[in-house]
Amino acid sequence: PARRATWTHGTTILFRGEIATLTLAAGESEIRFADQTLRIADAASRPCLRPEIERHLRRLAARELLPRVLELAAAHQLRIARVTVRDQRSRWGSCSARATISLNWRLIQTPPFVRDYIIIHELMHLHEMNHSARFWRRVEAACPNFREAETWLKKHNSLLR
Repeated sequence: PARRATWTHGTTILFRGEIATLTLAAGESEIRFADQTLRIADAASRPCLRPEIERHLRRLAARELLPRVLELAAAHQLRIARVTVRDQRSRWGSCSARATISLNWRLIQTPPFVRDYIIIHELMHLHEMNHSARFWRRVEAACPNFREAETWLKKHNSLLR
């Protein structure tokens, strides 16, 4: 497997679809990016801050994605049994026959329209557990800009892994 990039002071990451620079003030134990501040003991002396930042992003994703899934499911009159936020390496999300929606925590790095597309895509699997033409018609009806979202994901994929 490819070695994952080191995240330190000055590294840029995607956060909610925008480039954010990791900033560590000299001698501090706080790392900042976008509107986020994390307290990390001995941050200035650590060779890589990625594990702590990813842990923070995962917690944030879990807090934000669950209510959004519930909101979009209600808007489309769909019932879901469960929502999980996971560290999926090759998928943005999945939907089980038991109505469990699983989402990749990295969706916190995408813009809202991309996040919503992925959620809607998975919700539409509650109607069609395949990628048939009928499935894609449902996706397009629920999310007319889905092609733009897919284009965004392809363009920025390397920054999201």
